[in-house]
This record gives sequence, C-alpha cells and structure tokens, in this order.
Amino acid sequence: MRSLAKAAVLALAVLAAALVAPAHLVAQDDVPDALQAYRDGRYLDAIAITADEIEANPNNIESYVVRGWALNALNRSQEAIDSSLRALQINQFESRILQIIAEAHFDSGNRLEALRYLERYVRVAPTGQYIDWVYYAIGEILIGLGEYHRADIALSTAVYHNSRNAVRWARLGFAREQLEAWTYALEAYNRALQLSPDLSAAVVGRARVQAALDG
Repeated sequence: MRSLAKAAVLALAVLAAALVAPAHLVAQDDVPDALQAYRDGRYLDAIAITADEIEANPNNIESYVVRGWALNALNRSQEAIDSSLRALQINQFESRILQIIAEAHFDSGNRLEALRYLERYVRVAPTGQYIDWVYYAIGEILIGLGEYHRADIALSTAVYHNSRNAVRWARLGFAREQLEAWTYALEAYNRALQLSPDLSAAVVGRARVQAALDG
C-alpha cells in the first residue's frame, strides 16, 4: 500500500510540473520583443519597448540599435541622432550605430556630418553589413561636392559589394559622365538598364553619353 501511495504522490508531482511548465513558457513569450516589432513594421512599439529596456539597462547597446532603426524608419532623424550619440558613449566602435547616425544626417541633408560618420564606419567595419550603402552614400555626397573622381571610386566600391542595385549603377554612370569617361559611363548605364530597363536616369544618361561618343 505504501508503494502505491508513493507512486500516486509521484504521479501527482509529475502532473503538477507539466502544468506549471507551459505557464512558464507563456510568461517568456509575453516579454515584448523590440526587434520583432521593428521587423513587423511596428516602429512605435519598437521605440516604446526599447525605452523600457534602456531604462532597465542603460548600457544595452542592442536596444539602442533597434531604437535607432525604428526612429530612422519614421524619419525622426534628430531623435535617432541623439539616441545613437548616447550609444556611442557606451561603444564608440559599434558600426550599426555609426550607420544609423550617418543615415539620419544623410536623410536630413546634413551631408558633411553624414560623411564624417560614413568614413568612421569604413574604418571600423570595412566589410560590414551596410558597407554597400555606406559607399553609395559617400558617392552621392561627393557628387554633390563636385568631386567626381572620388565619387567614381566610392560608387564603384558600392556596386562591387552589391551589383544588383540599378540606381547605384546609374549614379556611377553619372559620375563617370562628368569626368567625360564616356566608355566607362556607357558601361555603367548599360548595367543599370539590364537591371531596370525603365530607369529614367539611366535611359537619359545613356542617350547623353551615346551622343557624346557619336559626336
């Protein structure tokens, strides 16, 4: 009888553990996920979640990264800059934070400030996740400054890292066109049109270059 009683007690203990475990898992699932909110396009939720995370742990660099992405997605550039500058005080070599600040300045038209952070990104992460966009942004800024040789180098590097972006090929063609490097400009415009046959900047640019070559 005693053995039967012990078996019954053990069975009840196992059942209780089975009932408790799912509740524990549900509690874990209820923890807000800022990154998932960002990926789902729920940028305001991501910002709210990261605010709580940073309040709980002011040195949580991952929270600052997601917060910066969400703020930039909402075109809240100055907030993204302010938040990310605080993150750089935690880790001045965090390439994702440098990219966030560069993008915020770039989108706000603060091109020289953007260039400063883009160049820092290249030094910190020369093969980083955003390196193709970084070189594209550098190229755009240099075009605006009339520095077409350097723009050619930057945009050539951008398409080296990501050869499937038609707009970047077209901008490379434009930079080469300004240098009167007609053959190379035509090559870049043609690559753009292979990727996007209706891209107007490439269509018009190739026509200009072809006219220069025919003349």
